[in-house]
Amino acid sequence: MDDVVPLFRMEGISKRYGGVKALENASLTVQAARVHAILGENGAGKSTLIKIMSGVVAPDAGRMLLEGQSVQFANPAAANAAGIVCIFQELSLIPDLTVADNIVVSNPPTRFGMIDRRAQRRIAEEALARAGGEDIHPMALVKDLPLSRRQIIEIAKALARKPRLLILDEATSALTAADVSKVFDVLRRLRAEGLALLFISHRMHEIAEIADDCTIFRNGRNVATYRAGSKTDNEVVELMIGREYSHVFPPKKPLPPSDQPPVLDVRNLSWTQRLKDVSLTARAGEVVGLGGLDGQGQRELLLALFGVLRGASGEVLIDGKPTRIGSPRVAKSRKIGMALIPEDRKTEGLMLPMSVRDNLSFAALGNLSHAGVVDQRAERAAVDEMIRLLAIRTDGIDVPAGSLSGGNQQKLVIAKWLMVSPRIILLNDPTRGIDVGTKEEIYALLRKLADSGAAIVLYSTEYDELVGLCDRVIVLYDGAIKRTLVGSEITERALIGSALNIATDDREPGAKPVVEA
Repeated sequence: MDDVVPLFRMEGISKRYGGVKALENASLTVQAARVHAILGENGAGKSTLIKIMSGVVAPDAGRMLLEGQSVQFANPAAANAAGIVCIFQELSLIPDLTVADNIVVSNPPTRFGMIDRRAQRRIAEEALARAGGEDIHPMALVKDLPLSRRQIIEIAKALARKPRLLILDEATSALTAADVSKVFDVLRRLRAEGLALLFISHRMHEIAEIADDCTIFRNGRNVATYRAGSKTDNEVVELMIGREYSHVFPPKKPLPPSDQPPVLDVRNLSWTQRLKDVSLTARAGEVVGLGGLDGQGQRELLLALFGVLRGASGEVLIDGKPTRIGSPRVAKSRKIGMALIPEDRKTEGLMLPMSVRDNLSFAALGNLSHAGVVDQRAERAAVDEMIRLLAIRTDGIDVPAGSLSGGNQQKLVIAKWLMVSPRIILLNDPTRGIDVGTKEEIYALLRKLADSGAAIVLYSTEYDELVGLCDRVIVLYDGAIKRTLVGSEITERALIGSALNIATDDREPGAKPVVEA
């Protein structure tokens, strides 16, 4: 295999953004008919690497070779024409267009000078089938579909361009386990057809399942390339973070006493058919998890609590007092003190073109202003403190938030809400697409916030996060609470069994599941 000319090769690639070295003398070799995984912390240079490969940005130094021939891409269209197609973590779909419109948006089929709608639909259906999205209607509007379905459409859109090298940048981060399985079937078929696949994911089990080769990046350099499965997870993580890897989750403290009044008390909360008589409590110092398969009402529950959804029924008590939360403005008021860390940091959590300073202070402007005028000294002190507290890596506070790596953008979202000193913190899958080092920092921060008296409600699609972080886990199924797990009852086996609406004997691994009544 070493004598075979690689499909794509990068040598001595460097790229700077101001004083920040995004890449320094980096190299990469990608073979046809193989899945090559790229690992590294956020900010390690992975995103810059694939932007250079796909023609989004030009390198400052180095060269690229396609089947041994030197190439340069002036723009993404040039890269696409050469057969290099990238699926970025940030979705590129147009919400108000149909699925079919989005899939062929760059090169729609025409007839007599007009878009051929019949051909467009056929192309979309074929691409969706290749991406495992046969259940997605090509005439549906993208804005009406959940995030997991939009990610499938993004993959179908890339496949419709008939790539030779397909780059997937956290393309599975928003998918359910069933969707990931479908996508992996697609990737295996594409690999068998001779495509080269570059796969970027922070989910170690996904890399172990699909990758043939792996390259680790750290601080803009590639520090190791190896055959998948030849290194242990601990060895991989140590190479990624440059230090010895220890247990990720901080120790839990004893549960608050059961007679301690809850800060948040939710009673019989319902909304359309998505939430059905949901009741839960969260006490100061407690991390309450929301479990279950994706799409069982967890996101709607968080949105309803934050006053986003209209028409929700039931009762919410704050500090024992009935409270109507009719809008996010009311939710984040001093009387309630609630914050919501949203699922999609790009579209719901940040204003990417605006500065780090503006994003951080936006939610807290009321606390930083006097007579309608922002106290700039107080603002600067608060912003600097948040950057220090969360170790946000940024080239100054006046650079655009969009210039930060994914992990640091997520820290920015969390820091923005910490600026208002919330007592109740709602988190919607906060570590999706985040590297292990940044995850560890966020886990420690959440436990620190709980220990300081915050009540935390956390939804996560990762079972190990629910097990490692939460004091209690409420498992939802079809919009209703199926089971509540406390303390040592919180195991991956119990979470999966409850999520699938089956009962298992947690003490007997071989016990036959029984459908619960």
